Amino acid sequence: QPTEDGFTTDVLALYDWAKARTGNSSILFWGHSLGTGVATNTARKLQEERGVQVDAVVLESPYTNIREAAAHIPITTIYRQFPGFGYFILDSLALGNMFFPSDENVKVLACPLLILHAEDDTVLPPHLGRKLFETARDAYKDKTKVKFITFPKKLGLGHDYISFNPELPTLVK
Repeated sequence: QPTEDGFTTDVLALYDWAKARTGNSSILFWGHSLGTGVATNTARKLQEERGVQVDAVVLESPYTNIREAAAHIPITTIYRQFPGFGYFILDSLALGNMFFPSDENVKVLACPLLILHAEDDTVLPPHLGRKLFETARDAYKDKTKVKFITFPKKLGLGHDYISFNPELPTLVK
């Protein structure tokens, strides 16, 4: 069964594999949606346990932590009104050791951090990406290393199509 620790361990193994084959080439972590939690977990673990700073982290359609994400995704709207929503839904994530605390992770990162969010994201509301950015910006000593880019609704990128934006390579550079 997939676990938060398992995802992080897998990405660490992939990082080691890529680093062994690329020498001094830059390696950045790019996470989308749930993967943003995996990316920040792994970047933090590399930094704290190995003293290695990843070259950059890009978070596409991120959230602050899995509990807050679950409380805001549209599919839970109908259930939020029922008593016990917090206990049965949100607390069950913690009982399953599912936290993905990007908001805590970005407080200790020092690598360049780019957060991307579309204004018309109906899966993870853009205010979660903004909140994560503000948390990181407040924590980073070098504020120039933290960037937040929003994509206007008129582009229709939603939750899944930021990577289709032809300007993305330029924005990431």
